[in-house]
Amino acid sequence: MATGVATDTTVEAIVLAAGFGARFGGGKLTAPWRDGVLLDGALIAAFAAPVRTISVVWGADPAVPEAARAFAERMDEAGRLRLVNAVDHAEGMAATLRAGIASLATDTTGAFVFLGDMPRVPVAVFAKLADALAAGAPAAAPLFEGRRGHPVLFSAPLFPQLLALTGDEGARAVLQKLGGALATVEAPDEGVLFDIDLPGDMARG
Repeated sequence: MATGVATDTTVEAIVLAAGFGARFGGGKLTAPWRDGVLLDGALIAAFAAPVRTISVVWGADPAVPEAARAFAERMDEAGRLRLVNAVDHAEGMAATLRAGIASLATDTTGAFVFLGDMPRVPVAVFAKLADALAAGAPAAAPLFEGRRGHPVLFSAPLFPQLLALTGDEGARAVLQKLGGALATVEAPDEGVLFDIDLPGDMARG
């Protein structure tokens, strides 16, 4: 079923889903989870966010695009899904993030960045993150028990810094540079921190 989220916004969502999942043994994002696959958890959150489109950035696992399409069709949201191939995904998370940011429309004002292996992100944080950006924050992130989690919402002025990232550190360096300018909002549960690394983690999902 459709989420009913307005599509006249210029904020987008990016789901980073290009990794191999080496510690998991490969195929992590398309491994069985609840009634579908693990990637579905991140997509449930991303499609519930107040965004125009959802870009799934894939690379190592060729099954990811079909899994994303299947989910979007089940939700009657295929029109909002974009698939982005990070051809240099082997470099690390920075390459995946660069591909996602580079694919966005020129009128984009902000981007939620989701991680494909985080299936329990609480949708309650999205409005608070969006409000922080609307109030002038360059970026906003959820906190749970003092720990910063995901997704992070970046404003467009930070996109050049994200496009300059290299290696496997993701956007950590960009967020560290912001210092106190990074807005934080309290999350209702640990879903903003919970990710899947090993097969045994699936039972906690």
